[in-house]
Amino acid sequence: MAESESKTEPGNQTDNQSPQNGSGGNGAAAAQAQGQLRLLAQYVKDLSFENPSAPDSLNAVKDGPKIDVSVDVQANRRSNTEFEVQLKLSATAKKEEDTVFIAELVYAGLFQMTNIPEEQLQPIVLVECPRLIFPFARRVLADATRDGGFPPLLIDPIDFVGLYQQQMMAQQKQAEVAQAES
Repeated sequence: MAESESKTEPGNQTDNQSPQNGSGGNGAAAAQAQGQLRLLAQYVKDLSFENPSAPDSLNAVKDGPKIDVSVDVQANRRSNTEFEVQLKLSATAKKEEDTVFIAELVYAGLFQMTNIPEEQLQPIVLVECPRLIFPFARRVLADATRDGGFPPLLIDPIDFVGLYQQQMMAQQKQAEVAQAES
């Protein structure tokens, strides 16, 4: 059995207890106090692809169809630290009045959040969590449209901050209307 020797040069010593690590000597306690967001699982919850006028819709056409995409984010608290975040993507392609395809996806992630103040949870759940799972949902939708006989539908990046702000403004207006009626 070979023995290994560890030599430390005087100028290369490391001290885990030194204040240089920014924690005042207790890195474990600082890490525990810092908030953590972990993605525990991600999965397709629901996937639907409809090609109602196939095979006619598969014929090469000079002009591509008009595609309407909608996005919705929903979250369910599963425990004190776990949230299921659902990203709902829907795409409808039409050529004049004819539906070329309809693709709908509910892609979800199970997130664990620890040491995050309650007032910060909502923006993290509705902005950061969907931002983390979006690339995977985008790929699933692109694969579904490609497998349906069309070019892959590559959804542009989504501004989840803007979506969250719109949702907060809508809730505020509803609260103002409700208060004015009472």
